[in-house]
Amino acid sequence: MTPATGFTSYADALLAALARDPSRTAVTVDGGEEVTAGALHATVHRMAAVLAARGIGRGRTVCLLSGNRPEVLAARYAAGLLGARVVFLYDGMAAETLARIATSAEAALLLVDPALHATARTLLHHTRGPLPEVMTLGEGAGDLGADLLAACAALPATPEVPSAARPEDDWCLRHTGGTTGIPKGVRMAHAPYAGMLIHHRMEAAGEPPRFLACTPLAHLAGILADATLVAGGTVVLHRAFDPTAVLAAVARHRITHLWLLPPLLYRLLDDPTLPTTDLGSLTRISYGGCAASPSRLAQAAEVFGPVLFGLYGQAEAMSITEARPEDHVPTGPGGRITVGRPLPGVTLAVRDADGRELPTGEQGEVHVRSAGVMTGYWKQPELTAQVRHDDGWLRTGDVGVLDDEGRLYLVDRVKDLIIVVGGHVHPAEVEDLLHTHPAVAQCAVYGVLGADDTEEVHAAVVAAPGHRVDTAGLRAFVTEHKGALYTPAAVHVLDAIPLTPVGKPDKNLLRATTGPA
Repeated sequence: MTPATGFTSYADALLAALARDPSRTAVTVDGGEEVTAGALHATVHRMAAVLAARGIGRGRTVCLLSGNRPEVLAARYAAGLLGARVVFLYDGMAAETLARIATSAEAALLLVDPALHATARTLLHHTRGPLPEVMTLGEGAGDLGADLLAACAALPATPEVPSAARPEDDWCLRHTGGTTGIPKGVRMAHAPYAGMLIHHRMEAAGEPPRFLACTPLAHLAGILADATLVAGGTVVLHRAFDPTAVLAAVARHRITHLWLLPPLLYRLLDDPTLPTTDLGSLTRISYGGCAASPSRLAQAAEVFGPVLFGLYGQAEAMSITEARPEDHVPTGPGGRITVGRPLPGVTLAVRDADGRELPTGEQGEVHVRSAGVMTGYWKQPELTAQVRHDDGWLRTGDVGVLDDEGRLYLVDRVKDLIIVVGGHVHPAEVEDLLHTHPAVAQCAVYGVLGADDTEEVHAAVVAAPGHRVDTAGLRAFVTEHKGALYTPAAVHVLDAIPLTPVGKPDKNLLRATTGPA
């Protein structure tokens, strides 16, 4: 047990919250199904008993291949109760990559959503090494494995499974990126995560919160679902993001809290049903995960009111800063909006390439120190040593600047620099500019290698409703406002910006599908 939380694991904190009011609705599935806190509590213990009988416990890895289902929440908590680490496999990621992740994490068990049986079979086909045991989350397929839910229902009574986790045990390996190669597994321990859930309740999320999870529970929506349940609230699950359905759910379920990546926030703003939707219950929209357009954030603040909270964080460090509604004024370098001030317990520094701390107003790499900093990358000590130092500081790889009041402004990712003839281009600078053009609804800027292996700036854009994109005009617009160094060699007009499985613009896919100008 850790004195900071009073719990051995984060699962203990979840279960204690569920036990306080077992009759309340804990989870609602869009379409009607409701799960009470008491029923979810019982399912967690039943799952833990079944999994423990199959050898799942401390030091074992459970991979979850599932969409947004109540059962996947229960499975996460059951694994955490037993002290097993969880790995989230994103629906939509290539099966070969999923297989390599599961193998590298030494998966002992693969739990599969009934809708993803085909993906699971392909994953197993690509696995090179020992195959994990497979169980399904209902509607079992005999060729895959036993039905975990049926096994739970067959128990004569609900057992009380004691917590086996220790505060320093990994509760999950959260894999970063995933569009090329093997994503790095970020080791996150129980104690700091439990502390965050218990002590850092989100402002304006609702009393009690009603959170709509319309992005994958495998990503930040899962963490916010945990926080909602610990706070005594209700999680409403959508299988996928659809802007019209999200707006309807906000009105129908009286949602208080939404989490969206910026491209999804833009789609809400552009949805034709927005002006007629009752959003009176909505008190907080959290956004983050990738760069946001200042002009579109200003539009969102005008449309939704003072409910925007920007979150800046990383898998390697959990949440780092938060921008409050009053911070949504473009006052930073290049007209940027701040990502906010450090959250409680977080210390920030902006440093140069030699590690020297820079004064306010100067750009450098953002470094962070907090209890939320990862233990390290899974079985990659060399990579860990590159970003995490013995004194607890983590190199984020982000370029930023602090102002005199401690607000952080992000310029770009260090690794996302486009090295063009004559200098460096930060994609976010061009994206911010293009988002101010009336013909552009969404955009992504990225580097493409030309025929002579020099990088060129490319832009993919989606036309705003009722507008036609003049590609030559857009290039001239960038030249006028930023200079020829920043001018895209090519502008590609698309129906939609492709997104990675976690909802970020998929710049690797864009590079692969657009060649040199």
